[in-house]
Amino acid sequence: MSNDHTPVWFITGCSTGLGRALAAAVLDRGHRAVVTARSPEQVAGLVAAHPGRALALPLDVTDRHQVERAVKAAEAEFGGIDVLVNNAGYGYLAALEEGEDDQVRALFETNVHGLVDVTKAVLPGMRARRTGHVVNISSLGGLAAFGATGYYHATKFAVEGLSESLAAEVGPLGIKVTIVEPGGFRTNWSGPSMRQSETRIADYDDTAGARRASTLATYGHQPGDPDRAAAAIITAVESPEPPLRLLLGKAAYDVATARLTTLKAGFDAWRELTLSADYPADHPAGTKEEA
Repeated sequence: MSNDHTPVWFITGCSTGLGRALAAAVLDRGHRAVVTARSPEQVAGLVAAHPGRALALPLDVTDRHQVERAVKAAEAEFGGIDVLVNNAGYGYLAALEEGEDDQVRALFETNVHGLVDVTKAVLPGMRARRTGHVVNISSLGGLAAFGATGYYHATKFAVEGLSESLAAEVGPLGIKVTIVEPGGFRTNWSGPSMRQSETRIADYDDTAGARRASTLATYGHQPGDPDRAAAAIITAVESPEPPLRLLLGKAAYDVATARLTTLKAGFDAWRELTLSADYPADHPAGTKEEA
């Protein structure tokens, strides 16, 4: 166990993209990091450049036993985990009707259940120390949904809800939670990491099909800089009052705020019908609800 008192970050999905950029930024800042990937040789160079402060571990978040081993190894090496970053995940393109069961279940296993399993493995140590920070990488797609990525949105909407509940549960224990919601960043998300249904239904060519093509066409042209995103995440974590939600990129801000406006307009338009569903104000107290 190290006597170093610098923060220890445990980051999933570090082989490429935002996870790798964040691991590099954390280490460059002088912090310690557990850098995980399905194939740890992919991060070996990053770890070798920071001897004594970086630990590379194999981690497939869908393997619960491997999750438990990785967390125990991290705690044994560094004495504890201060910041958990659940970054591992990927996208999937398909109209809802085109979704293939095995692919959809695999998506949820990684993006949702894997995140839950890693978090559950790390929380006991944070609870014992009454300190810690859980950073869940969601997406702008956790706030707004579009055609062809419905299953991906479903996983990220799940992450949003789980994270809000987690924040309410662990806040009194000294543990903070931040949901990170990036827009389009120059990673492999819309390129080599993207999976898509082999099923194609012609009736969706102009909707989900068109968006499949436009999504894949963004690869290599996304406006977001992973290094700047990593710096922003570190700034948020180090702030005295970290945000529950951190939007990253102008597109994320613009779409999310427009979404708020649209939601409110819809709520207001149907306000009277909404309110009509309650018992009247003069309804007798204690009346049993009818079956």
